[in-house]
Order: sequence, then C-alpha cells, then structure tokens
Amino acid sequence: MAQNLDHLEADIAFLGIPYGMPYAHDEYPNDQSKTPDALRTYNTSVDIQYTKEYFDFDLGGPLLGDKNVRLVDCGNVTVDFDDPGSHFVRAEAVARKIFSSGAQLITIGGDHGIPIPVLRALEVLSQRITLVPIDAHLDWRDEIDGEHEGYSSPIRRASEMNWVGDIIQIGMRGIGSARTPEVEDAKSHGCRIITAYEMHDKGIDYVLGEIPAGGPYYLTIDADGVDPTIMPGVMAQTPGGLDWIQLHQLIHGLSTKGPIVGMDLVEIAPSHDLGNTTLIHAERLICNFIGASVRSEFFQGA
Repeated sequence: MAQNLDHLEADIAFLGIPYGMPYAHDEYPNDQSKTPDALRTYNTSVDIQYTKEYFDFDLGGPLLGDKNVRLVDCGNVTVDFDDPGSHFVRAEAVARKIFSSGAQLITIGGDHGIPIPVLRALEVLSQRITLVPIDAHLDWRDEIDGEHEGYSSPIRRASEMNWVGDIIQIGMRGIGSARTPEVEDAKSHGCRIITAYEMHDKGIDYVLGEIPAGGPYYLTIDADGVDPTIMPGVMAQTPGGLDWIQLHQLIHGLSTKGPIVGMDLVEIAPSHDLGNTTLIHAERLICNFIGASVRSEFFQGA
C-alpha cells in the first residue's frame, strides 16, 4: 500500500472513497461505504499470483500482458461525519497527486457523488476529458434538499468543469431522480444520451462509434447501470442494463480509441448481493479494465 503519495511510483493506482455526500446526516455510513474493503477482502480470497500469471481468456493472455506494470493500492479516503464535506476535499487532494504522478486511477465507491472530487482533480492534466458514464439514471439534478454534490448530481457538476468536454451517457432506463427539465438541460449542454434500449437495439459497436475518438477518457460506472442479473447488489435495481458481454466489449473497445485516465465503480451495496455475484463481476470488470489498458497503444505505464 502506498505510504507517500508525494512520491508515488505507480502505473495504476487504486483508491477507495467509501462515502459520498449525504442528503441527510443519518444517511451515512450506508451499505455502499463497505464496498472498497469488501472488494479487497473478496480479492484476497482469490490467489493473486494465479490472477496475474495464468492465461486469462478475457484478455488473450496474463493480466498484465507480461509487462512490468506497477499496481499500487492507495487505501481509503477517511471521513469525518461531523464535517461530511471534508472527505471530498481530501479525495480531490489525493486524486490530484495520483493524476500528477502519471498513474491511471481506479476508484471504488461509495455512492455516485464520489466522482465529483475525482473529476475536479483531473484539472491537473490540462487536457479536455471525454466523460463516459454508465448508469440507469441521468444524475443531472442541481441539488436535493440543498445538497449540490450528492449522488444525483455528478454529471451536472462535471458539465460545469472546463476540462470536461464531451459527455456520452450510456444505459439510461426506468425512473430516477431526473425530471423533464434535467433531461432538457443535459441535451442542451450537448450530452449524448444513449438509453439502454438504444444500446441493446444497435449494439456496442454503435455505442463506441458515438464516443469521439482520441480521448482522453474517464469512465464512471454506477453498478445500477449494469443489469441486476449480474450485479444484483445495488440499492436501485432496474431491469435492462448492460450485460457482461456488453461491458467487456465497451471496456476493450474504449481502450483502442484513446488513453483512459481513470475509472470508478460506485453504488455497490454488499449486503444486497446474492452469492457474491456482484463482487465476482466487479473483480472481473476491474481485471478487464486493467488488462485492456496495459494492452492499449495509449497506455503510459511500463
């Protein structure tokens, strides 16, 4: 685990941000806060050398492609429940150090508010970022009960950042917190909204074609954007999301279009899981993201 982020030597860094921004003081800690450590615990039950060294048919070879890639766990951002905004300040500071080091960042939440400080930290790259959210919900609320940085607002907050360019939202379906004005705001901003039904009808190659080439990309994955048959451990199950094959195609396809500076996986609720189904797919998703990244011609690591 990294001890000094001012001198981080990593190609890919992991960061847990267990908490988002609560709409009410009694909302936290909620079940999603357990996910970073639950996923770590699940991964330690899997033989690490086996995962790294054996042939992975998802990737066409071992996880790291026989490259000397430095993977570093930076631990969790701590929270003060008497000052819930302070952990966003710490999260942004940590993410800025990680991005400044040149490492790709994989963040585990926590709720979908946690990409807000991470996206703010991307300012240090001085590049225009293409944002690719996977979610059942639009997340364009300006505020709820006076909170502007909760889990229904990350994409609106991203749209206000000068370094975030194109936004391609994938998997919208069902009913969330969005009202008609939020949908109109997203479209007026220029967001490309690809519903789950358009995705299923036209396929992932079509979806990839809607994402501008060149990057750099940041991928934010709300677990309820995935179909609950493979990720049941969420608090807002909604039928019709991305299946495993589509996730695999999207991650591997995106890695061929340009550099991916980071990704997050949020809103997993471990106590809602069934037979570790969600954690199994989360581990596979992260391994596929790592494997696709290190095989990409755009990867800046070893």
